[in-house]
Amino acid sequence: MQSKTSENSKTTTTDIVLPGDTNSINNLFGGELLARMDKVASISAKRHAEQIVVTSVINNVIFSKPIPSASVLTLEAKVSRAFGTSMEVYIDVWVESLENQVLTKVNEAIFTFVAVDIKGKPVKVPQLKPESELEIKRYNGALRRRQLSLVLAGKLSPVEATELKALFE
Repeated sequence: MQSKTSENSKTTTTDIVLPGDTNSINNLFGGELLARMDKVASISAKRHAEQIVVTSVINNVIFSKPIPSASVLTLEAKVSRAFGTSMEVYIDVWVESLENQVLTKVNEAIFTFVAVDIKGKPVKVPQLKPESELEIKRYNGALRRRQLSLVLAGKLSPVEATELKALFE
Protein backbone atom coordinates (compact mmCIF):
# COMPACT_ATOMS: atom_id res chain seq x y z
CA MET A 1 0.00 0.00 0.00
CA GLN A 2 1.53 3.31 -1.10
CA SER A 3 1.70 6.18 1.41
CA LYS A 4 -0.18 9.41 0.73
CA THR A 5 0.20 13.07 1.61
CA SER A 6 -2.15 15.35 3.52
CA GLU A 7 -2.87 17.18 0.27
CA ASN A 8 -4.32 13.94 -1.14
CA SER A 9 -7.04 14.08 1.51
CA LYS A 10 -7.62 17.84 1.53
CA THR A 11 -11.33 18.58 1.57
CA THR A 12 -12.75 22.10 1.61
CA THR A 13 -16.35 23.19 1.88
CA THR A 14 -17.93 26.65 2.00
CA ASP A 15 -21.37 27.28 3.44
CA ILE A 16 -23.50 30.06 4.89
CA VAL A 17 -24.90 30.25 8.42
CA LEU A 18 -28.68 30.61 8.21
CA PRO A 19 -30.98 31.79 11.03
CA GLY A 20 -32.21 28.22 11.66
CA ASP A 21 -28.59 27.20 12.42
CA THR A 22 -28.21 29.70 15.27
CA ASN A 23 -28.89 29.95 18.98
CA SER A 24 -30.88 32.65 20.80
CA ILE A 25 -28.10 35.22 20.36
CA ASN A 26 -27.83 34.55 16.61
CA ASN A 27 -24.55 32.63 16.69
CA LEU A 28 -24.04 29.23 15.08
CA PHE A 29 -24.96 26.33 17.40
CA GLY A 30 -21.84 24.43 18.51
CA GLY A 31 -23.52 21.15 17.59
CA GLU A 32 -24.25 22.45 14.08
CA LEU A 33 -20.58 23.30 13.63
CA LEU A 34 -19.60 19.83 14.93
CA ALA A 35 -21.89 18.21 12.35
CA ARG A 36 -20.35 20.28 9.54
CA MET A 37 -16.85 19.42 10.74
CA ASP A 38 -17.72 15.71 10.97
CA LYS A 39 -18.95 15.71 7.36
CA VAL A 40 -15.90 17.43 5.88
CA ALA A 41 -13.53 15.34 8.01
CA SER A 42 -15.22 12.09 7.01
CA ILE A 43 -14.79 12.94 3.32
CA SER A 44 -11.11 13.68 3.97
CA ALA A 45 -10.64 10.35 5.79
CA LYS A 46 -12.51 8.48 3.05
CA ARG A 47 -10.24 10.04 0.40
CA HIS A 48 -7.17 8.90 2.33
CA ALA A 49 -8.40 5.39 3.12
CA GLU A 50 -10.32 4.77 -0.10
CA GLN A 51 -12.68 2.83 2.18
CA ILE A 52 -15.80 3.36 4.26
CA VAL A 53 -14.92 5.38 7.38
CA VAL A 54 -16.65 5.91 10.70
CA THR A 55 -16.10 8.60 13.29
CA SER A 56 -14.32 7.07 16.28
CA VAL A 57 -13.37 10.01 18.49
CA ILE A 58 -13.72 13.76 18.58
CA ASN A 59 -10.34 14.40 20.16
CA ASN A 60 -10.37 18.15 20.49
CA VAL A 61 -12.58 21.09 19.55
CA ILE A 62 -11.69 24.71 20.09
CA PHE A 63 -14.53 27.20 19.75
CA SER A 64 -12.35 30.33 19.54
CA LYS A 65 -14.88 32.88 18.36
CA PRO A 66 -18.64 33.00 17.91
CA ILE A 67 -19.90 32.63 14.34
CA PRO A 68 -22.81 35.00 13.67
CA SER A 69 -25.78 34.36 11.40
CA ALA A 70 -25.11 35.13 7.71
CA SER A 71 -21.42 34.28 8.08
CA VAL A 72 -19.76 32.50 5.19
CA LEU A 73 -17.82 29.55 6.61
CA THR A 74 -14.96 27.66 5.01
CA LEU A 75 -13.99 24.33 6.53
CA GLU A 76 -10.80 22.53 5.52
CA ALA A 77 -9.95 18.99 6.61
CA LYS A 78 -6.76 17.01 6.04
CA VAL A 79 -5.54 13.69 7.40
CA SER A 80 -2.70 14.52 9.80
CA ARG A 81 -1.57 10.96 10.56
CA ALA A 82 -2.55 7.36 9.87
CA PHE A 83 -2.26 4.50 12.40
CA GLY A 84 -2.93 1.05 10.98
CA THR A 85 -6.72 1.25 10.58
CA SER A 86 -7.34 4.72 12.01
CA MET A 87 -6.64 8.26 10.87
CA GLU A 88 -6.44 11.56 12.69
CA VAL A 89 -8.07 14.39 10.72
CA TYR A 90 -7.41 18.05 11.49
CA ILE A 91 -10.18 20.54 10.66
CA ASP A 92 -9.69 24.31 10.40
CA VAL A 93 -12.68 26.66 10.23
CA TRP A 94 -12.62 30.20 8.86
CA VAL A 95 -15.17 32.99 8.51
CA GLU A 96 -14.98 35.08 5.36
CA SER A 97 -15.20 38.84 5.57
CA LEU A 98 -17.94 40.04 3.23
CA GLU A 99 -16.12 43.33 2.63
CA ASN A 100 -12.76 41.98 1.41
CA GLN A 101 -13.06 38.15 1.36
CA VAL A 102 -10.31 37.81 3.99
CA LEU A 103 -10.52 34.56 5.95
CA THR A 104 -10.26 34.66 9.76
CA LYS A 105 -9.69 31.39 11.61
CA VAL A 106 -12.42 30.89 14.21
CA ASN A 107 -12.34 27.21 15.14
CA GLU A 108 -10.34 24.01 14.84
CA ALA A 109 -10.87 20.41 15.74
CA ILE A 110 -9.26 16.99 15.61
CA PHE A 111 -11.33 13.91 14.80
CA THR A 112 -10.31 10.26 14.56
CA PHE A 113 -11.82 7.93 11.97
CA VAL A 114 -11.52 4.18 11.46
CA ALA A 115 -11.65 2.60 8.01
CA VAL A 116 -13.99 -0.38 7.85
CA ASP A 117 -15.19 -2.91 5.29
CA ILE A 118 -18.83 -3.45 4.38
CA LYS A 119 -19.30 -5.62 7.49
CA GLY A 120 -17.84 -2.98 9.79
CA LYS A 121 -14.51 -4.75 10.33
CA PRO A 122 -11.49 -2.38 10.55
CA VAL A 123 -9.20 -2.40 7.51
CA LYS A 124 -5.68 -1.07 6.94
CA VAL A 125 -5.13 2.44 5.59
CA PRO A 126 -2.16 3.94 3.76
CA GLN A 127 0.49 5.64 5.87
CA LEU A 128 0.84 9.42 5.64
CA LYS A 129 3.91 11.33 4.50
CA PRO A 130 3.79 14.90 5.82
CA GLU A 131 5.36 17.57 3.62
CA SER A 132 4.92 21.11 4.97
CA GLU A 133 6.16 22.42 8.30
CA LEU A 134 2.59 22.55 9.64
CA GLU A 135 1.87 19.00 8.42
CA ILE A 136 5.03 17.72 10.15
CA LYS A 137 4.05 19.50 13.38
CA ARG A 138 0.54 18.00 13.29
CA TYR A 139 1.91 14.57 12.31
CA ASN A 140 4.31 14.52 15.29
CA GLY A 141 1.64 15.78 17.68
CA ALA A 142 -0.77 13.08 16.54
CA LEU A 143 1.31 10.31 18.10
CA ARG A 144 1.37 12.11 21.47
CA ARG A 145 -2.40 12.70 21.31
CA ARG A 146 -2.97 9.04 20.44
CA GLN A 147 -0.77 7.82 23.28
CA LEU A 148 -2.53 10.12 25.75
CA SER A 149 -5.94 8.83 24.62
CA LEU A 150 -4.79 5.22 24.96
CA VAL A 151 -3.32 5.84 28.42
CA LEU A 152 -6.54 7.54 29.61
CA ALA A 153 -8.61 4.64 28.19
CA GLY A 154 -6.42 2.11 30.02
CA LYS A 155 -5.25 0.56 26.74
CA LEU A 156 -1.62 1.66 27.06
CA SER A 157 0.60 1.71 30.13
CA PRO A 158 2.06 5.16 30.91
CA VAL A 159 5.49 3.48 30.84
CA GLU A 160 4.90 2.51 27.21
CA ALA A 161 3.86 6.05 26.18
CA THR A 162 7.35 6.97 24.99
CA GLU A 163 6.37 10.13 23.13
CA LEU A 164 4.52 11.48 26.17
CA LYS A 165 7.38 10.61 28.50
CA ALA A 166 9.82 12.44 26.22
CA LEU A 167 7.91 15.68 26.85
CA PHE A 168 8.78 15.51 30.55
CA GLU A 169 12.38 14.28 30.40
